[in-house]
Amino acid sequence: MRTITYITLFVSMMVNAVVFGAGTIAILTVPALNAEAKYLLPAWIAVTFLVSPVIARVLAPRLRLREHPGDRLHFGLR
Repeated sequence: MRTITYITLFVSMMVNAVVFGAGTIAILTVPALNAEAKYLLPAWIAVTFLVSPVIARVLAPRLRLREHPGDRLHFGLR
């Protein structure tokens, strides 16, 4: 697997938790949505599983180390 895929997988789990938490708070605090929470929460779970990898894929390249310390030239000094 490529490094960007690993980063995307790990970031996806964190993004999923944040997006799920934000949506759950919105569903449970708005009275009109709270009345339909038994239908909206399972739907929100499905939405977060679909949306979080997309958001993570956008964030993953920004989390990559641009210059790996081992890639620099050293002139015999370590």
